[in-house]
Amino acid sequence: MHPLCFRSVSRLLFSVLLLLCAACERPEGEIGTELESGRVLGTPDSAGFTRVLEPRTFSFPDDHGPHPDYRTEWWYVTGNLHGADQRRFGFQVTFFRQGLKAVAEPRASRWAASQAFMAHFALSDIAAGRYQAYERRARGALGLAGAQAAPFRVWLEDWRMIAEQGGGFPWIIDVREGADALHLKVWPQKPLVLQGNQGLSQKSAEAGNASYYYSATRLNVEGFVTTQGQTVPVKGLAWLDREWSTSALAPYQAGWDWFSLQFQDGTELMYYQLRHKDGGIDPYSSGSWIDAQGAKTHLARDDVELAPLAYWQAPDGVRYPARWRLTIKPLGKTFLIRPVLADQEVRKSVRYWEGAVDVFAAEAPDAAVAQGYMELTGYAPGKAKAE
Repeated sequence: MHPLCFRSVSRLLFSVLLLLCAACERPEGEIGTELESGRVLGTPDSAGFTRVLEPRTFSFPDDHGPHPDYRTEWWYVTGNLHGADQRRFGFQVTFFRQGLKAVAEPRASRWAASQAFMAHFALSDIAAGRYQAYERRARGALGLAGAQAAPFRVWLEDWRMIAEQGGGFPWIIDVREGADALHLKVWPQKPLVLQGNQGLSQKSAEAGNASYYYSATRLNVEGFVTTQGQTVPVKGLAWLDREWSTSALAPYQAGWDWFSLQFQDGTELMYYQLRHKDGGIDPYSSGSWIDAQGAKTHLARDDVELAPLAYWQAPDGVRYPARWRLTIKPLGKTFLIRPVLADQEVRKSVRYWEGAVDVFAAEAPDAAVAQGYMELTGYAPGKAKAE
């Protein structure tokens, strides 16, 4: 789940937390300001945009493309990759779209745009202990950035996510920044999953504080990772989150803890825990368990218990939960979740922790049963209280 120039975590951020930012409408010199996820997804500047009020009928591949009637949207791919020598990488590639105005005003300037885009690219080189995140921002003018459905394409300058042909899979992810790059082909092993209530993911009690949300929970990946100038052939698994909305978080909500986990037995878990500013957990926290055949079981707040076991502190003192115990009560399963690198914090226009994790059965904590990604938003700015 997630944010843009915006970034609307990510993810939401929920990717998501994945994630888009009001900075798109500021003078150029102010765009770099860090934003909180609550300000991004709870922004009141939504006049004229459509709100998410009831379930809709999804249509694929059309819905892979943009939904400009809604203010915020993201294409969010995370994954774990392995080279021939079992060298492991984690990656995140996210494109965020933000509507600047619901109705575009006629303007003569070639730079005039009703949409702004932001993209994040992050790479974790596990063996080297190296994590690097990059950001780009552009207005949807002069072909600098944009999104389309037929054929599917979303891009920001030379960063792109495109369908190999038409609008469906496989997709190509192609991003490069300095000595780091990804060139990956991704395609799903399972049907797409409509999260929440038939794809409507409610984030608080207020009508319209919701997103349309679907996932590809198990994408095959083949391609190449380039890190510090060295190119490595890789294969692995990835996860796609797609969300669009006009508003999502309520004023009393601070952010979320989001998990996408892919188990060795062919099952997957998505769960996000919404946190209140007073430290409480929101009853609209939600998730899904996907069985090996692709069938979804909805998980409500009372079905899942999440407890932080340890913390990691950023250089400026901001703390994030670093390890977790997660219990899925209906399944009678408890797991331990551990980051593969401690520092996988994105410090860009929106600040959040997003990184690769390993998952262990609580009764056998020495052998991983899953890999995945974790997103933590709303912890910065501001310091957590001491334990």
